[in-house]
Amino acid sequence: MLSAPSYPLRVEATLDPRLTRWMWLVKWIFAIPHHICLFFLQIAFLLMSLVAFFCILITGRYPRALFDFNVGVIRWNTRVSYYCSLVLGTDRYPPFTLKDVPEYPVRVDVSYPARLCRWLVLVKWLLIIPQLLVIGVLTTSGWTTYRYIDDYSPFSGLIGLLSLVAVVILACTGRYPRSLFDFLMGLFRWTLRVLAYASLMTDKYPPFRLDSGGPEPSPA
Repeated sequence: MLSAPSYPLRVEATLDPRLTRWMWLVKWIFAIPHHICLFFLQIAFLLMSLVAFFCILITGRYPRALFDFNVGVIRWNTRVSYYCSLVLGTDRYPPFTLKDVPEYPVRVDVSYPARLCRWLVLVKWLLIIPQLLVIGVLTTSGWTTYRYIDDYSPFSGLIGLLSLVAVVILACTGRYPRSLFDFLMGLFRWTLRVLAYASLMTDKYPPFRLDSGGPEPSPA
């Protein structure tokens, strides 16, 4: 488990100190098997979220098995995005697993909620609209973030554009700019927090705040 978070979803990332200058040009090819797997997994993610919606509405609980599966899909997708499309902070090939991999350069975990508000699941889609408008700029569209289907285009949106700038600097200088990495991780963390809320995994509304850097910020 990761350290105590300031938000139920937490992200820890480490910038690979040995990034090669030109590897980012071909990573998307190496990641094709992952994208095929994620296509089906994220369809399952949507179906499990739909089942969870009715379970929460009736019982006030998110079934633990469904919760763990959906967290696993987020982990897998995050590792692939971190590797080949958003941030591009490692050359280490992502593993084919839903489980947490402590030794991988990026980790995601979500605290399991003991209880969830029944009526809130009916209006979360409405409450999250301001956040989705922001995420629509950061990635590709708010709807893409909500459904979490892996159709991110490489270097799309603000995160993708800044990732491209980072790897071009890497290609020219051999160094990934640390300040840009910290800022990208802040945007990436914000996106994932909105995803967790929109996917009914927490009742805690994501803050309009950029928590930059690889380590998860400590609670105030």
